[in-house]
Amino acid sequence: MNVLVQKFGGTSVRDKEVRTNAINHIKQSIEEGYKVVVVISAMGRMPDPYATDSLLELVDFPSTDLSKREQDLLLACGETISSVVFSNELKQNGVSAIALTGAQAGFITTEDFTAARIKEMQVDRVTQELQTHQVVVVAGFQGKTETGEITTLGRGGSDTSAAALGAALDADYIDIFTDVAGIMTADPRVVKKAKTLKVVTYNEICNLAYQGAKVIHPRAVEIAMQAKIPMRVRSTLSNEIGTLVTSSLEPKKGNDIADRLITGIAHISGITQIKVDSTENTDQLHSNVFKAMAESGISVDFINISPTGVIYTVPEIFASRAKTLLIELGYQPEMIHNCAKISLVGAGMTGVPGVTAKIVQTLTNAEIQILQSADSHTTIWVLVHHDDLVPAINALHDTFALDRTVTE
Repeated sequence: MNVLVQKFGGTSVRDKEVRTNAINHIKQSIEEGYKVVVVISAMGRMPDPYATDSLLELVDFPSTDLSKREQDLLLACGETISSVVFSNELKQNGVSAIALTGAQAGFITTEDFTAARIKEMQVDRVTQELQTHQVVVVAGFQGKTETGEITTLGRGGSDTSAAALGAALDADYIDIFTDVAGIMTADPRVVKKAKTLKVVTYNEICNLAYQGAKVIHPRAVEIAMQAKIPMRVRSTLSNEIGTLVTSSLEPKKGNDIADRLITGIAHISGITQIKVDSTENTDQLHSNVFKAMAESGISVDFINISPTGVIYTVPEIFASRAKTLLIELGYQPEMIHNCAKISLVGAGMTGVPGVTAKIVQTLTNAEIQILQSADSHTTIWVLVHHDDLVPAINALHDTFALDRTVTE
């Protein structure tokens, strides 16, 4: 039995018209001889009534009094509703289908409510249903603990659901359908010259996804990479094949990847930079600051530690809470709100001198202030004011000629 796993995100199932495009993709796959497991996200985005953020608004998130366990009970409803609606429309189009929750599809998870991880896949029910149905529609983003508690996998969890099912079922491909043509050299809403990459490696897209590219969740890529199952990132509105994510730049096993200096540029907005300095007890300062953030559940990023203090970033939504905590500790934090983190990703930059110099010169020429920077073997990050985000990314995209270095 040849199996495809196809995931449709919220914008791909937001209304009946768009869902018709998704159904046409599924029917085409059936005609090609595949059984199809469809993973569905909640329908639409805020303010659509069943979108994840709309459900959270019902309980005044993030100041909700609900426990994380109860939040998961609420959030799982979005995908469950979506899976039943989609299964019904498949049947109306002459396709034999059945809807399953994540728990019914065999997702056994940890007890980390709102951010559970998959412990085990028990896909006997899915395999059984594929014997009698052309399509099994699975509610993404959710599972259950060994004791039967409903859990969710965190943001991007439907991608992870699709990858886990693909691995467990030894699928031929995992298709991630979205509202863009594939993985691009930059966000096309920011860079008009952005181009679709025909082929990228698992490692490249993992790095881009971790740095803010929202096309696919990095955990999903990691699962597919471990199982050696190729992924395709495709547009629901197009019949184009999109971007192939695999282990080499050729859609054929055994070929080595050719180096590219920069593969793409990702970004994250809505960031606050925090600077805490002290001339006394600096060792205790480092410990106090990060312990306070951790105990309050505030995720920190872009960390620079010096003998006299620390600089780091937090999501804008947590900036006020972070400031209050630091003041209570006796510090006077300096805050720069409305920042954006730009990440240039490319395995080809490893060991190549002058890449950082080129980035700095580009931004200097554009009169863009760099608030902070860091680098690794495959990624260079810069923090800028949000107002400088669009000109910065466009200037960098031009400098590295990303519109002319796409793998065709």
